[in-house]
Formats: sequence, C-alpha cells, structure tokens
Amino acid sequence: MQALRVSRALIRSFSSTARNRFQNRVPEKQKLFQEDNDIPLYLKGGIVDNILYRVTMGLCLGGSAYSMYCLGWASFPRN
Repeated sequence: MQALRVSRALIRSFSSTARNRFQNRVPEKQKLFQEDNDIPLYLKGGIVDNILYRVTMGLCLGGSAYSMYCLGWASFPRN
C-alpha cells in the first residue's frame, strides 16, 4: 500500500501537465543581447556581469603570476 502511494506521488510530480511557475523572459533577453550599443557581449548583462568578469580576470592573472613564481622557485634548487 505504501509503494502505491509513493508511485502515485512520483507520477504526479513528474507529470507533463505540471504548471509552469516561471515567466518566459527569453524575448526580453534577446532584445537586450541583440542591441547594437558597442558594449561587449560578456558585459551586456549589467553590473553583475561586470563584477563576474573582473573577478574571473583577476583570478586568472593571479593564478598565472603564482604559476610563474612556482616555476621560478622550482627551477633554482637550494644547495
């Protein structure tokens, strides 16, 4: 009996007739990203994209500098 309840709950939760809880905002995003306003594509999302871009570039540059430091440190062994 318990298995029957579980299977009904699963069928109901995975049913194709579930309501869409989110509003479709694809046309708004298409307009935003297709505008010709000389802003690079990776920054058209606003301030959040700008912050993510700068953090990513900072981490990449910091990681590259640290890699060069480690290579330099490893190439000159201690006597």
